[in-house]
This record gives sequence, structure tokens and C-alpha cells, in this order.
Amino acid sequence: MITDISQLDPNGTYTYADYLKWQLDEHVELIRGKIIAMSPAPKRMHQSASGNLSYTIRHYFDGATCQVYDAPFDVRLPVQNKKKPEQIYSVVQPDICVICDSTKLDDDGCLGAPDWVIEITSARTAKYDFDEKFHLYEQAGVREYWIVQPKEKAVNVYVLEGDEFALVDIYESGEIPCRIFPELIVPHERIFR
Repeated sequence: MITDISQLDPNGTYTYADYLKWQLDEHVELIRGKIIAMSPAPKRMHQSASGNLSYTIRHYFDGATCQVYDAPFDVRLPVQNKKKPEQIYSVVQPDICVICDSTKLDDDGCLGAPDWVIEITSARTAKYDFDEKFHLYEQAGVREYWIVQPKEKAVNVYVLEGDEFALVDIYESGEIPCRIFPELIVPHERIFR
């Protein structure tokens, strides 16, 4: 039984089937089979931005069919419709995600691309959020992707156009509209109180 991340080969390739067997205290993600350690815990500004955003988004979707989930919440991203645990090589825990297709939800989390994903960067995670996760979410078909940068007080908004994310804008003030849910507008100052 794997109980400590040091028992895993950092150069190994793992699947969701492997992930299910681990009894780790720390949170990890799999990106294309590679282990990404998520600890230590996020800093205060990260948690503040996450809580403020989650509150606003949950309020908007109250009573709607779309569901809002905060990390840690497993999102399994199969490739080419390969959905068996031993065929899934990417399991992520977005800071916030919105899923409108209830058939993607099960007791283990979400199987398939959420409609909207929000990642909140830290010094340690920015590379993954802007590179590996960016391309992973793009390939999986996430319709809208926000990258929130607490230190810079900026929000990068991307929308899937065809098979690629297009940068809509980088918001440093004002109101931030969600493109796939046009009536949802998030005031910049509400995120970074």
C-alpha cells in the first residue's frame, strides 16, 4: 500500500487506477500520468480569492442544474473516450469548476471536462496553470478557463474556440463577464478584497 509520496517513482507514469490505491495525506494530481504534489496548503490570498469567487459563482447557480465544486474535487480527464480507471492518465483538482452535464458526475467526482474551470495561481503552481493545465484543459474541451493571479490582482480569461483557447482579456479592474454564462458578471474588487 502506498501511504507516502516518497514511495512513488517521480519519473513513473501512473493511471487513475493507481491513484485510487494510494492512501496519501497530501493532495496530488496526475497530469498525463505524471505526479504533481499539491502541498503545502495554499497561501491566505489564494484562499481569499477562491472563497470570494466560489461564493459569487455559487450564488449565481443556486437552484440551477449546473453544479459548482471547490478543490479538492477529482476531475478525471479521459482521452479519446477511454474512461476505465486504468486508461485515465490525468486527474486534476481545479480550485473551482462548474459542471452542467450531470451525467459526468459520480461518487468519485467528475469524469470528463467541466464547462468552466478556475485555477488560482501561486508561485509554485503558476507554471502548471499556464502551461500543463492550460493545454490539458484545452485538449479536454473545457469551454472557459480563468487563471486568477492573486499577487498581480489579475484574471486571465480564455474561451475555447474550435480546439484552442483564445485569450479574451486580462482583467485588472472592473467587471469580469463569464463568456459561457453571459449573465454572470464578477466584479474584480470582489475577488481581491
